[in-house]
Amino acid sequence: MIEKLEAIEQRYDKLNELLSDPNIIAQQSEYQKFAREQSELSPIVAGIKELKTIVRQLRENETILVEETEAEILALVKEELDALKKSRKTVEEKLKRLLLPKDPRDGKSVIMEIRAGTGGEEAALFAANLFRMYSRHAEAHKWKTEILSTNITGKGGFKEIILSISGKGVYSRLKYESGTHRVQRVPETETQGRVHTSAVTVAIMPEAEEVDITINPADLKFDVFRASGPGGQSVNTTDSAVRITYVPTGLVVTCQDEKSQHKNKEKAMKVLRARLYDEVQKKQNDEMAKERKQQVGTGDRSGRIRTYNFSQERVTDHRIGLTLHKLSQILEGDLDSIIDSLALHFQAEALKENISGMEKEKQAKTNA
Repeated sequence: MIEKLEAIEQRYDKLNELLSDPNIIAQQSEYQKFAREQSELSPIVAGIKELKTIVRQLRENETILVEETEAEILALVKEELDALKKSRKTVEEKLKRLLLPKDPRDGKSVIMEIRAGTGGEEAALFAANLFRMYSRHAEAHKWKTEILSTNITGKGGFKEIILSISGKGVYSRLKYESGTHRVQRVPETETQGRVHTSAVTVAIMPEAEEVDITINPADLKFDVFRASGPGGQSVNTTDSAVRITYVPTGLVVTCQDEKSQHKNKEKAMKVLRARLYDEVQKKQNDEMAKERKQQVGTGDRSGRIRTYNFSQERVTDHRIGLTLHKLSQILEGDLDSIIDSLALHFQAEALKENISGMEKEKQAKTNA
């Protein structure tokens, strides 16, 4: 790790030189590229400087420990040494996490799909609860939400709702929400007070820009039709709803929430790009697929990840064995305690793999 840290410091110093070079400043694209790289390295370099300061202080105190004879001063030095050793360990752990390979999708906005699973109307009502939970969470983080498509039931639940959530680092936080969310509660329609178990699936996909994925217009089939509401009730008198079929795979996206055919087409294309980008990422990057398998348990969106038990005011995340008795707060969007715990867990798992890989590489060099 020391060699890597030294190389990062050298690169950071070089970037400072480049960003002061008038020739680089004149080339906007080059300047922005180097500035972005410098910004990414800044927290690592700050950690390196902090570690160096601690190491220097440790050496100074160890020297005093050898030379000093007064008992009172020795006691103070030993106490400070213990504190410095703890600080060094903390900073080293922080640096290890900062050195982990970054998921290039982490900075992206997301397309979120919430679908009612087993449980009929009760599942649809819980899908509406989850939509509200994520909307409140986004609002608390000053992220922007936009509904792209809905399929509403007669009682105000959602068979399906698709939305975009935009903001800095949204995917890095919400990617852990993919999977099956199970609810245990007494439905409003239950006369005998029995607890029912229902399920809702949540899919989180990084939002794809046109530069991320190229779609051949010849591969798209567009259909327009009249939008309708719950129970076939007409909500539009023009053919404004849009259905897009991606012919090579048969993937279909429908959008009918807007009165404008153009807006429905725009939203449907956003969802289509995200789904295709998600599929391409899965096929192209085995490491990403492995991470996704960790996140949702079984590697697909059918893995149960969390249970919401209303009678016990309990939420349990099964991937990390975390149980919190504050269901009401969580349904109001207070998800940070869960997401922080998940992020820490998966960072630790990635760190183990990274250290294991470095040890194997070192061993291979030794054997060679």
